[in-house]
Amino acid sequence: MKEIILAKYGEIILKGGNRPRFENILMSNIKNALRNVAETRIRLAQATVYVDVEDSGMIDVVMERLSKIFGIVSITRAAVCEKDIEDIKTTAREYLKNDLTDGKRFKVEAKRSDKKFPLNSPQICTEVGGFLDDEFEGIIVDVHEPDVTVKVEIRDYSAYVYADQNKIQGQGGMPIGTGSKATLLLSGGIDSPVAGHMIAKRGVEIDAVNFFSFPYTSERAKEKVISLAGIIARYTSKINLYIVPFTEIQLQIRDKCPEEHMTLVMRRFMMRIAERLAYDHKSKALITGESVGQVASQTLAALDVTNSAVDMPILQPLIGMDKLEIIRRAEEIGTYETSILPYEDCCTVFTPKHPTTNPKRENIEKSERALNVEELIEAALANIEKIEVYPD
Repeated sequence: MKEIILAKYGEIILKGGNRPRFENILMSNIKNALRNVAETRIRLAQATVYVDVEDSGMIDVVMERLSKIFGIVSITRAAVCEKDIEDIKTTAREYLKNDLTDGKRFKVEAKRSDKKFPLNSPQICTEVGGFLDDEFEGIIVDVHEPDVTVKVEIRDYSAYVYADQNKIQGQGGMPIGTGSKATLLLSGGIDSPVAGHMIAKRGVEIDAVNFFSFPYTSERAKEKVISLAGIIARYTSKINLYIVPFTEIQLQIRDKCPEEHMTLVMRRFMMRIAERLAYDHKSKALITGESVGQVASQTLAALDVTNSAVDMPILQPLIGMDKLEIIRRAEEIGTYETSILPYEDCCTVFTPKHPTTNPKRENIEKSERALNVEELIEAALANIEKIEVYPD
């Protein structure tokens, strides 16, 4: 029996005259994601991407890869059959015999996209449902609370049968490449990888920048950030990661700025450097992982001070989320276990005991005047390491 994967998209349907552009980008992303996975034939019709996998043993691997592609809302294996009601019935019996076991409640739902098919949707449901009820002893028809929903789709070339309960949820959102590019300030913590994933889900291509303070932060801390970028790249196909040497800047801040201002001055440097990189690489915005009030540097007053260092738009998708919500998202996307590895990043170096929580912009700017800001930024930019990170 021949199987195929049906990958369905959602939000793209609403794009009107721009829909073909979004569909083309989605198809390109799918082909790129599967290029080194398996031999496939892919086509698109009626808001569904049909993925025919040459080696049937690779179908689950292909489905897992499809589940990471933004723009796809659901993925399912389906049996292919002729557009003939008898073939549909017998295919359903053979294909779903492990789902329709004794005591299971079931119903049939049909979608007839090909209006030339002689039976309408209710008639298909009646025919297939009655046949399965006769064929499987002990199953019960229940159209309100079924254990198994048998799906029959009459499409352009063929008919397809599957159990809706075996469907895998996709990422949803918009295909990567439909929403320009933004630059993520990526630390080794829990929050920033989640922020990057959330913005990428809107179709935004992601670059990432990390600030590395060797020897105060170890090579393992750097490897941790590369691993996090690799996990995000499962959803984006690739991330350009820029590692910025940050030790000298932090030492200068420690030596020349009031202790209670150190964190905010440091963060303003990060924002400026990230903005320079973003402009150089055609990004339209910065992405950060702040959540209001989570730490001293994320009060509204502190955020005002930090964000005022740059002119570029700053996207902060976690701003109203609490820590448990962010952790839950991190677990869902697969970054949490890596984020909690005990390797400190530069944000934990030289942390003041009593950071200011209600800073005034003019006071922080006064502290910065003790530093040669432009010289320090230029020195950091001159020694950046670029790493092309692919899905791990």
